[in-house]
Amino acid sequence: MTKDAGTNSSTIRTKNRTARWLTETFQPPVVVSIQLLVSPLPQPGFPGTMAYGALAALFVCVLPLFLLLVLVRLGKVTDHHVSDRKQRAPVLLMALGSILAGLLVLEAVDAPESVVAMVLAVVGGVVVLAGVSPFWKISGHAAAISCSAVIGVLMLGAAWTPLLLLIPAVGWSRVVLRAHSVAQVVAGSLFGGIVMAGIWWLLQAMMVP
Repeated sequence: MTKDAGTNSSTIRTKNRTARWLTETFQPPVVVSIQLLVSPLPQPGFPGTMAYGALAALFVCVLPLFLLLVLVRLGKVTDHHVSDRKQRAPVLLMALGSILAGLLVLEAVDAPESVVAMVLAVVGGVVVLAGVSPFWKISGHAAAISCSAVIGVLMLGAAWTPLLLLIPAVGWSRVVLRAHSVAQVVAGSLFGGIVMAGIWWLLQAMMVP
């Protein structure tokens, strides 16, 4: 092996390791869980009200991820990123069922409106992704990180604008790992950052006093 070939091989390995780290660190269940934990921020009582955000995260992220891992273990689903496009709609519908159950629980415990608004924004995203997935593998990673980053800036202020840099970083990781095309990542980013974040913005404007 020549020196140049060895250097290129090392560069590729480093790039792939970085891409895998970004993909795993900012996978949708992690990103959305953090998003839900801080969702009570617009209303009085934070951080004490984070318990409601944690409850929402249990139904929106933790339980669906647990069930997904069980399906992976049983060989029903390829991997925890659901790389097979045909398997995505059933998995997303399973997640939707857990989320809807979570909404009933949140209503029963009188959760803050800001938490409910965040969960409803996620519901909108899951419904659209479930509808599109059988035909086109739009990036869930890109949608989740763009939604969370945009909402984070809207909630916390302009000082948090650097959060937006996570959007191209995570998108790059999905392309490098050949999990998605550039078009699928761009579509996911626009959907999460505009549509899902837009749903949250409208809902919290209407619901939060």
